[in-house]
Amino acid sequence: MTKQTWDEMSPRKRGLVIAAGLGEACLKAAALIDLKHRAAEQVRGPKWLWSVVAFVNFLGPISYFAVGRRWRQIS
Repeated sequence: MTKQTWDEMSPRKRGLVIAAGLGEACLKAAALIDLKHRAAEQVRGPKWLWSVVAFVNFLGPISYFAVGRRWRQIS
């Protein structure tokens, strides 16, 4: 697969790139906001580490939401 410049991309590909970028930015923002407002006891591991991990593509925020948060137990 060869790399294409922005001008060489079709309008559909440009839209997909923009949508993926917005999705990643929203996930990252949601993870960082949640991390800021969540108590340290509700986070698995140090909060500073998860804030760094949140900047790793899509995988960082998704892994924070899937693994990094402790879920409240309903009793």
